[in-house]
Amino acid sequence: MLKDSATDSLHGAPAGFLHDAFVHVSDEEFVQRSAALVREGLAAGETIVAVLPPERIAVLRDALGPLHPEVRFTDMTVAGGNPARLIPYWRGVIEQHPGPVRGLCEPAYPGRSAAAYDEVLLHEALSDIAFAQDRAFRLHCAYDASVGIDPTATHSGAEALAEKEFRIPLDDVPDRAERWEFGADELGQIRQWLSGQAASHGVSRDRLEDLSLALHEICTNSIRFGGGRGRLAVWIADGTLICDVLDCGRIDDLLVGRVLPPLDGLGGRGVWLANQLCDLAQLRSGDDFTQVRLHTRLR
Repeated sequence: MLKDSATDSLHGAPAGFLHDAFVHVSDEEFVQRSAALVREGLAAGETIVAVLPPERIAVLRDALGPLHPEVRFTDMTVAGGNPARLIPYWRGVIEQHPGPVRGLCEPAYPGRSAAAYDEVLLHEALSDIAFAQDRAFRLHCAYDASVGIDPTATHSGAEALAEKEFRIPLDDVPDRAERWEFGADELGQIRQWLSGQAASHGVSRDRLEDLSLALHEICTNSIRFGGGRGRLAVWIADGTLICDVLDCGRIDDLLVGRVLPPLDGLGGRGVWLANQLCDLAQLRSGDDFTQVRLHTRLR
């Protein structure tokens, strides 16, 4: 299966960002499709960047043989462990290489959490918005059939899907979660309480500092832009400490946190920092709510 989001071509060149996907059932099929895409790009003089999990990098390098040094390989589990970092990653690649760029990636690699798969699909839909004007960028996304995801909807004019998914709240906070309501006066107490919770579950000092800073930024956003107060819920699930912040604000920019905000900007830096500091950050916002969920692995 191959789906793309490119508009009509002019004289054989893409008229817009081309974003397609293929599903593979084995390493052999992955290599066959991927190596063909790489060779096609190299023959056309394109910069080739492959962002893949380590095992995919190994088999593709072997298949390419003497051609593999011409491909820039990046570990997807590092660059895109939090899928919200992928749009900034590709933006950096495009800025470094002003000519045509062909990307090959596997964002929904096997072994991710259910929440991470949700964020991969949102990322894929948002990519059609983020790179709509990048005429010389092609992005091919590989999907392992065992993951059970059909990429069709997120690779064919997915702007409407991105808007829809961004406006739907995340799944319910579990009953076992501990809850706080907070305003400006409670920010210090929340940070102290979180430190105790995280330390009791073995979160390292460095990771605790990252999570505390990210949570402080998100709670501060609730106070500044979300009506002056918010609600915090914290729980453990599948070896991960999860912090959910809910307020009554609304975010209009679907790409918030995925584009580095200007230094003099009034908003967006808190979400950007959370995306850099946490293993996973989820954001949804509708007419009367903004919800941010931060995930930090315990080990």
